[in-house]
Amino acid sequence: MRVDYIIAEIGSTTTVVTAVKVNDQNAEVVAQGKYFTTVSQGDVNIGLKKSINHIEKQLGESIFWDKMLATSSAAGGLKITVHGLVEDMTVKAAREAALGAGGIIKMITAGKLRKSDIKRIKEINPNLIMIAGGTDYGERETALYNAEILSKEDLGKPFVYCGNVANQEEIKDIFKEQEIYIIDNVYPRIDELNIEPARKIVQEAFEKNIVKAPGMNHIRDMVNGAIMTTPGAVMEGTKLLYDYIGDVATIDVGGATTDVHSVTEGDSEILDILVSPEPKAKRTVEGDLGVYINSDNIINVLEDKELQGYTREFIKNNIKPIPENEIEKMCSRILTQKAVNVAINRHVGYIKRIYGGNKNFLAYGKDLSKVKYIVGTGGALTRLGGGEEILKNIRYLKEDMTMLPRKGSKVLIDRMYIMACAGVLSREDRKAAFSLLKKSLNIDWV
Repeated sequence: MRVDYIIAEIGSTTTVVTAVKVNDQNAEVVAQGKYFTTVSQGDVNIGLKKSINHIEKQLGESIFWDKMLATSSAAGGLKITVHGLVEDMTVKAAREAALGAGGIIKMITAGKLRKSDIKRIKEINPNLIMIAGGTDYGERETALYNAEILSKEDLGKPFVYCGNVANQEEIKDIFKEQEIYIIDNVYPRIDELNIEPARKIVQEAFEKNIVKAPGMNHIRDMVNGAIMTTPGAVMEGTKLLYDYIGDVATIDVGGATTDVHSVTEGDSEILDILVSPEPKAKRTVEGDLGVYINSDNIINVLEDKELQGYTREFIKNNIKPIPENEIEKMCSRILTQKAVNVAINRHVGYIKRIYGGNKNFLAYGKDLSKVKYIVGTGGALTRLGGGEEILKNIRYLKEDMTMLPRKGSKVLIDRMYIMACAGVLSREDRKAAFSLLKKSLNIDWV
């Protein structure tokens, strides 16, 4: 059988491949196969081939494809360090860009780098280093100083410069013998974010350098299309949904982390009292909230009323990587609800009453009050059952001002678990990618 695409999601433990046919931009999932990820064997292509063999056994025939696309978190994610001028301005903007592209932020500095900072960067051994700083034609010296210091350390890493545009020619000279990406400023003017160019370049750097990661050096022998970070692909899928159905938030609960992706401008009333700008597309990563690897972290913060009659010890003893019986699923659902609650409250902003002055309230952080759709993806929300009720519980049911999703928002579950697949496919064929999402999320009104 011939298909148009094989789309691989190469996870830290499991590789899942999806065979997709496209007819007149209407996409259809032919079959899905899976196998253990084989980074430890030195070549992820072993797991890719085994996953494809799984599909062939289901179909009873060989399968051929025109293009293979991939998302990956098998290399441990895209480790990034970010170095800017002011924590709440250029540093925040660069951080948002890196997170939105699927990066894992391992270090952030504001101001001029110190010797101890350089030592820590070397210990982290990042995949990418971002240098920001200064609004356009504003402060120049800090970014140039940091660039000079970093360029002399022989780090052997790609750099992204996304600071004051007045520095660009000097930055080119500083890094003339090294891999450097120079793009528009992520914070060109006070209270203005410009993070999409940086997101795109972070993705480009990832695609170019992923082949250097252990076990990934032969991936281009099979994958002849786009390669994205898995979280970056989920963000692209969320942005695609926004283009078709409006303001949306996607919550991805996994064994190690819980990610929240939102694409919304927010309420104009809240924008008027917002202290500092937020990106339209925002991603937060909660590395301490996972329903298997980090399950102890969640169990430890469960309140008595959230235990549903069980003891913490009982729940701990019934947490499995793949829950099989109803008791195991129930215990995992308890952790999933807590992970969702904590993650959404970390992602969303808050409103503070101010006494005196011209304004009665000030808003801080991301506003989700105009979100129309809450999407659940990841194994915990799509495979355990009860995902829709878990997500309904995060909606704010009162009538007063809030930055949480409101009671009218609709919950959609990624039943086919293809958000990441659709995200990377959108790089090739946006209409086909949305066709996949329509089927998986049961969207029948578009």
